[in-house]
Parts: sequence; structure tokens; C-alpha cells
Amino acid sequence: MPRKSFSELIDSPGMPVLVDFFATWCGPCKTMAPILEQVAAQHGGKLRVIKIDVDRNQAVAQQYRVQSIPTLILFHKGQPVWRQAGVVAAPQIAQALRPFVEQ
Repeated sequence: MPRKSFSELIDSPGMPVLVDFFATWCGPCKTMAPILEQVAAQHGGKLRVIKIDVDRNQAVAQQYRVQSIPTLILFHKGQPVWRQAGVVAAPQIAQALRPFVEQ
């Protein structure tokens, strides 16, 4: 399967894409992993969650001005519509997703 570009990954028709910018050495990023799994499970089939390692994808991280990790950015129709740096609780993520998931 050919690798998709970042723009192809976030341009998911009709489905919001939540991107987790992380690094393998980042402690708070490890805290986010189970939270994101929970959010993905709650929105099964209506949300795509993608993890982007900032060390391996520096150009994408710079393009979206990711200065601290973890940073979550929600894309809808290829456009960033919400972002939050640091550890975010599942209910806060769900609230941000609500306008885009329940359409």
C-alpha cells in the first residue's frame, strides 16, 4: 500500500480527522495514547485518529506550528478547526468533536 501524504490523510470526506502530534520520548504523549483510544472507540466509524511523530515528520509539525507536544489538531474537510496543546481529557476532546462528528 503506498504511503499517503499528510494532506491526503487529513482530507477525509465527511469524517473529521484528529491528529496527535507526539514523540516517542514524550511522557505526556504516552498519557494521551489511552485517552485517544477511548475517544476513537466512542466515535467508532465517525472519526479518524492519526498519530504523527514530530521527530520523523518535522516539516508537517513546522507547517502547523506545533511547538509543544502533545498537540492535538482536529481537521474537518482538510482544514484545522480545533487545536489543543498538552494532555487533554476525553470529555474535552469529545466536546470539540461534537459539531463535526454528529453531522
